[in-house]
Amino acid sequence: MKAIQAGQYVKHFQYGCGVVTESNEDRTSIDFDQHGLKKFVTSMMVVEPAEGTPPKRPGSRRRKKAAPTTAAR
Repeated sequence: MKAIQAGQYVKHFQYGCGVVTESNEDRTSIDFDQHGLKKFVTSMMVVEPAEGTPPKRPGSRRRKKAAPTTAAR
């Protein structure tokens, strides 16, 4: 199997639907809707194109760093 285009929505028999995040001839990473990020050996992977569009995923939210506090003595 050749590399799959990043961003493609695919369906895996065990993990369900997910979005390809990275893919080359050796390895493929897929971020599944219900199971998170999984990595596969591309030549052994069995997926098919999924119908529909992937669900919206929450973006990474960074917390603001708290201002340094000084201990009063």
